Amino acid sequence: MRYFSKLFIAFTLLAGIQVFSQTGEGAPEPSLDGGTINSQFEYIYQKSGNYRADGKRYEVVRTLNLDKLRQNVNDTINAANQKASQLQQVITSQENTIASLNSKLEETTKNLTAVTEEKDSMSLLGAQVSKATYNVTLWTLILGLFLLLLLFIFKFRQSNVLTQEAKSNLSDLETEYEDHRRRALEREQRISRQLQDEINKYRKSK
Repeated sequence: MRYFSKLFIAFTLLAGIQVFSQTGEGAPEPSLDGGTINSQFEYIYQKSGNYRADGKRYEVVRTLNLDKLRQNVNDTINAANQKASQLQQVITSQENTIASLNSKLEETTKNLTAVTEEKDSMSLLGAQVSKATYNVTLWTLILGLFLLLLLFIFKFRQSNVLTQEAKSNLSDLETEYEDHRRRALEREQRISRQLQDEINKYRKSK
């Protein structure tokens, strides 16, 4: 479950980053009321103030904006978790279907083996038929089952390729997301230290 949650979050963040990178000069103004997470961080940068103290540059960000950004990120993650849960249900259903078909295929194969061993019997579904008709029917059934098995193998491998691509994208996006989160935490810590310094200065000035 956790894996699929991360997978969907990766798709969501990737789509957001791609939209942001393709908008060009006609891109809408960044806002905390919509857009990608990356554009919302850009909004925070634009709306922050700055000043220098002790030879260092500081950014001043409104607490309200940080709370809004945090809520937006949480909403995005919650929506991703819901979609991932739905995806997990679909995958579980497909796995159950494949297991059922494999079981039926194994049972059919055993029945065909038993019929083949009855060399002197040409009975098919309770009716006596010629050997040629019997063989055509038998191999038609085997071919149909084989084609059905190939179809499910193809779909499974196709799904596996998509999963590997998603895992690779997820790894890249997780790294980028952690970098954004680290920078946001560092800015918040700098703001807290700056606020404390200002409080201390105010107290000393009294």
